[in-house]
Amino acid sequence: MKPRVLNFGCRLNTVEGEVIRAHLAAAGADTIVVNTCAVTAEAERQARQAVRRLRREHPSARIVVTGCAAQIRPEAWAAMPEVDRVVGNQEKLEAATWAATDAPRVAVADIMAARETAGHLVTEFSARARAFVQVQAGCDHRCTFCIIPYGRGPSRSVPIGEVVRQVRALVARGYREVVLTGVDITAYGPDLPGSPSLGQMVRRLLSLVPDLPRLRLSSLDPVEIDEDLWRLIAEEPRLMPHLHLSVQAGDDLILKRMKRRHLRADVIRVAERARRLRPDMAFGADLIAGFPTETEAMAANTRALVEEAGLTFLHVFPFSARDGTPAARMPQLPRALIRERAAALRALGARMARAFYAARVGSEADLLAERETGEGHTEHFAPARLVAGRIAPGAIGRVRIAAANDDGLLAEAV
Repeated sequence: MKPRVLNFGCRLNTVEGEVIRAHLAAAGADTIVVNTCAVTAEAERQARQAVRRLRREHPSARIVVTGCAAQIRPEAWAAMPEVDRVVGNQEKLEAATWAATDAPRVAVADIMAARETAGHLVTEFSARARAFVQVQAGCDHRCTFCIIPYGRGPSRSVPIGEVVRQVRALVARGYREVVLTGVDITAYGPDLPGSPSLGQMVRRLLSLVPDLPRLRLSSLDPVEIDEDLWRLIAEEPRLMPHLHLSVQAGDDLILKRMKRRHLRADVIRVAERARRLRPDMAFGADLIAGFPTETEAMAANTRALVEEAGLTFLHVFPFSARDGTPAARMPQLPRALIRERAAALRALGARMARAFYAARVGSEADLLAERETGEGHTEHFAPARLVAGRIAPGAIGRVRIAAANDDGLLAEAV
């Protein structure tokens, strides 16, 4: 059986899953790896369900569980009869972990003791035209709803030279778009010599890799965008006009109870400043529906923020209490009400996206084709599908937006 890696959760897990895949191939390991997420209880439930299904489908396979959920609660995963081995977030990136034949059943070190993040060169991303490069790991903040710092450890940055090396290798392999990712990428740099900011790193990267056509950034903290990054937003066309913000809520009291570092006015200021510098800027946002103590008025404030800030692409998470977090000890809302508020936010997000798509009809865009069918994303990260002409998978082509529907844009090659 060919080694398999099943990733749950964030883009960082996608990158690390490819590192694991390469180690498995080099070791000739006959293994299925489930790379878990711990951001919500639902994410863990889905991973457990996947483990049980994989065991039924592959009764003789070696199943290894890793990722944030395994890092935080290794004993719970080790107790599953379907699981052969549990591996921590540091250990999963080491070749020796997958080459060992006499390894312990549970190999999970103290992630809070981690002080460095090694650069892992990944040059193959299964079924993807864009590549992801990890520039940072861990988080030093303690949002009341979040368990991830205990799965990822303290904030650590990848040296600029290593980031450049990886991006150069990816461009040489033909990738036309790279996404810089991490747990909290706006925290990049203080642990490195000279304390470079994220913006300084991005400026150096784009200078040293002139052949990279498109660069994206993963989720940004609204109050940690540094001045160098603002200048790049204004001046650098290769930095795509799409920012994804870690917003979470649009009510100030809820944001304080979440222990976020921003208020709703900060999100509006970021959106306004970005659009002044780059009028066609599009925004994505992470939002939590039904946080403990949230009233209907507070939920309405979040919906209003979506419209006031012009947030187009929403990632909506129904609140899910995580054991060990302060939010789990707060007064909880009924699950039905949480689902109702999440549905309202998703409906609003769908309306915002439809309006954005409709406004692009008649304009031109650059489409990164990601499949033979001509499906891909424009520079604004709007999903698009070719209905006339052809762009080779992995290539970027100029298109005219002919129409729009609920799913995105319909484009014609020009």
